[in-house]
Amino acid sequence: MHNLKVAIYTRVSTDTQADKEFNSCEAQEQKIRSFVSSQENMAVYKVYSDQGYTGANTDRPALMEMLNDIQNSKIDLVLAYKIDRLTRAPKDFYQLIEIFEQHKVTFISVTERFDTSTPSGRLLRNIMLTFAQFERELISERTRDKMLERAKKGFWNSGHTPFGYKRENKRLIIEPKEAYIVKTIFETYLSTGSTAKVYKRLKADSLFNRHGIPISHEEIRKLLMRAVYIGQIEYKGSIYQGIHDPIISKELFEAAQKLRKERVKKSKVFNYSLFSGIVRCKECGSIMSACFSNKIKETRRIRYFYYRCSSVTKRDNSFCDTRHVSSDRLDSFVIDNLNKISRNPQYLESLIFTLNYQQDGCQTGIEPERSTSSYKPERLKEILQNIAVVPKFKTKTEKEIVIQKHIKQINYSKEAIEVVINYSDCGAENLNGGSLPAAGVWAAANAGRRTPSQKRKTADLGKSTVCSNFLVAPRGIEPRSSA
Repeated sequence: MHNLKVAIYTRVSTDTQADKEFNSCEAQEQKIRSFVSSQENMAVYKVYSDQGYTGANTDRPALMEMLNDIQNSKIDLVLAYKIDRLTRAPKDFYQLIEIFEQHKVTFISVTERFDTSTPSGRLLRNIMLTFAQFERELISERTRDKMLERAKKGFWNSGHTPFGYKRENKRLIIEPKEAYIVKTIFETYLSTGSTAKVYKRLKADSLFNRHGIPISHEEIRKLLMRAVYIGQIEYKGSIYQGIHDPIISKELFEAAQKLRKERVKKSKVFNYSLFSGIVRCKECGSIMSACFSNKIKETRRIRYFYYRCSSVTKRDNSFCDTRHVSSDRLDSFVIDNLNKISRNPQYLESLIFTLNYQQDGCQTGIEPERSTSSYKPERLKEILQNIAVVPKFKTKTEKEIVIQKHIKQINYSKEAIEVVINYSDCGAENLNGGSLPAAGVWAAANAGRRTPSQKRKTADLGKSTVCSNFLVAPRGIEPRSSA
């Protein structure tokens, strides 16, 4: 009889690490090895240890490694000190046991004396697991109660230490340099009424955040709302008196809240931009949010809509050269050129052929498995035609439904635009997450009307264009003046 290849699994979570003597991974391993030595047909293959990981889920590196070895038929038997060392969640345990059984692997808890190869062992397993789940929920409930009591007593509970403070012995202590910046923010906001002017003042005086970069507009707005700076603790929607020292006075804080509420704009501007939420800046990777600016022309106020890079919105223009693009121009440009592609059967067939059969594509998984699925020019044409008629819809909701269904993302730069199409067809869901790049389409639809620089970008419409997934945009699509 050959020896069973044994996997020893140990785990200790952060809430039991204090009791090192009895709950450490080393102690668990020692007890399991003693059990193995008492058996005649067992040999330890490997020890898998997750130190400091909760049993509430399976997101643990050693457990994932063990499952991979099980699937590769390297293990016959899994040993754990207790069932709750493997997992505390019944749902996760049943899934793990299903994987074990698929690969003919047995599980044994050495202290609870059951194994899953017998009916009585499986019954005991289910009972023990139910109690383990109960224990985990009980611990969670006690932890929540403990944190609530800490908040009521004025202690800071968890999360990032508020800017302006540091933590010593689980208490908030004022950090002088950061506290000075907090005071400057409140005082400047009250004197100017503008977070933009607060930002400029901080940047001019080199008063930066903990990472050494300017504090963004959004961070300034959030900081102005935090009651922690007047010595209070916010927890689960309630406010309690803290035991830490305040940085600003209550009067200064209340005055800032009053001003902030007065300056909140009551009117909501209806945004007509087609691609809100899916345009990304290719230079810095940030989302380009839909926004607007007002300009006075011959005593009339004219409103212009843009997609603005969020890194610029949060800070200033120096953080990204792309800055913004006219939403009207970008919307029309993308719609018009996708429409041209839908009416170019030669280019559609060429693109689909390349995507389906290129052998050395630069994107992993872009080639479909020929036996199961493939891209089809008819399906892509149908998708592009659906997008092309979006401007004819009357309501913004109708437009958003179609856009979100068919376009996954638009990556914008001044030189190139990348449109990723949601390609859904029978058996094609596994291809690149169900998405299809529309590659080089402007060049194909506008042959003979390109500038020399654009010709260099699109000279090779074969593999290189498909791999890079770009549409070449004409210069001048960006707004002529800053908004």
